[in-house]
Amino acid sequence: QVQLVESGGGLVQAGGSLRLSCAASGRTFSSYDMGWFRQAPGKEREFVAAIIWSGGNTYYADSVKGRFTTSRNNAKNTVYLQMNSLKPEDTAVYYCAARTARNWNVRTAYGYWGPGTQVTVSS
Repeated sequence: QVQLVESGGGLVQAGGSLRLSCAASGRTFSSYDMGWFRQAPGKEREFVAAIIWSGGNTYYADSVKGRFTTSRNNAKNTVYLQMNSLKPEDTAVYYCAARTARNWNVRTAYGYWGPGTQVTVSS
């Protein structure tokens, strides 16, 4: 099992940047592929980005491609989401999750979740 806690959210103006961190506890963190999802009020939780266990491959939703970058440091049991050129439509609660089933961009493929961190982008 792995426990996850996100941090780094906050309020930022459009065009600004934030870096989210997701700290994991448990010795098996480095064996998990990790994902980032977000959920805006009244909307479904949607896939944002994912990174394989070694950090060698990453995947992104079209809506964030070129603006967001995910990375990980297995020695620190941490995964990151660097968010640049933020837009008001990026406002949401952001979650990190550990993948436990097939598919990269499906919520149900992730079995462990953090509590989330709020990101608010003002226009």
